[in-house]
Amino acid sequence: MSWPMTSDLVARRVFTGLIILSIFLLGVVVWPFANGFFLAAVLAGALYGAHKRLTRLLRGRNNLSAGLLCFGVIIALLLPLTGFTAFLVSEAADGVRFVSETLKTEGMDGLVNQLPGAVRKPVQGFLDRFAIEELNLDDKLQQQVSSTGGTAARAVTGVVAATGSFAFQTTMMLIAFFFLLVDGKRLVDWLESVVPLKHGQTTELLLEFRHVTIAVLVSSAVTAGVQAIAALVGYLITQVPVPFFFAAVTFFLALIPAIGAAVVCFVAALLLLITGHPWAALFLAIWGVVVVGLVDNIVKPLLAKRGMDMHGAIVFFSLLGGLAAFGTVGLLLGPLIVAFFLAVVRIYERDYGRASPKAAAPPTPPV
Repeated sequence: MSWPMTSDLVARRVFTGLIILSIFLLGVVVWPFANGFFLAAVLAGALYGAHKRLTRLLRGRNNLSAGLLCFGVIIALLLPLTGFTAFLVSEAADGVRFVSETLKTEGMDGLVNQLPGAVRKPVQGFLDRFAIEELNLDDKLQQQVSSTGGTAARAVTGVVAATGSFAFQTTMMLIAFFFLLVDGKRLVDWLESVVPLKHGQTTELLLEFRHVTIAVLVSSAVTAGVQAIAALVGYLITQVPVPFFFAAVTFFLALIPAIGAAVVCFVAALLLLITGHPWAALFLAIWGVVVVGLVDNIVKPLLAKRGMDMHGAIVFFSLLGGLAAFGTVGLLLGPLIVAFFLAVVRIYERDYGRASPKAAAPPTPPV
């Protein structure tokens, strides 16, 4: 009599094992694109409202709206890179032209005399040492190239591999971003129907993720803008060359937590030190640590808190903890994990926990 029940229990266990195996294999397949898919989901959640409004303006052309947003993301990625590259190429061309003209008119001594005082003496000593030594400069260059050729080749290979990986992940992100915009609503409805939770709970969790994502992205962009303005003030005070270019670089590097905005201040301070302005360099380095560096730890949690149902301290430690555990992507994963935990606890308390004091029956008065 108990055989059918036992058979059903074994079948359930086997099927549970199959589900776990399928999830594992799915993870293996998706893992090479994990970073791209995660960023695509983040962007799709943050821009889905704009996608719906644009779709209405385009009279229901869903695919066209998603394509325009993908094009906007591409422009947002390529425009700063193109601008920085054009500026650096222009500056490098001017530098090469200046060196060439100086060498033709004044020779090596004239070029050395054009250098700042802090750099002129080491360069002159370097040239004098080569002039005294018996070995030919060509022989020295040949030795140096032979000793560093392998290292240079490995460095170039690493750069090419990193560039290819970035391009691949970016391409996968854009493709996934497009399809999430086009079919995101159907995907959410499908998850709502298959996930073994009460009706509405899956959607509630996804909406919580969306709110946290928007809050983190907006706070990151605004904080980067505030850091760039603070850095620009320091650049103007210390009279850094091309201060607005350095401020633009500060803004975009501030969006990358692994690098940060203060690094640009240190580079500018080093430039001031080399050009013979030690006090200005010291001031700018201190300004970068005290003002520009601390803005990220103060302004970002305050701004992110507005879009999250969290205490400011929780937001602060979730940002730092996610960054320490997962790297740059942890800036989003940290708050999302904390928000997921708080949302699950809140839903459990509401739907499965003890009755709230208002819903509970009033206590019996003492006799």
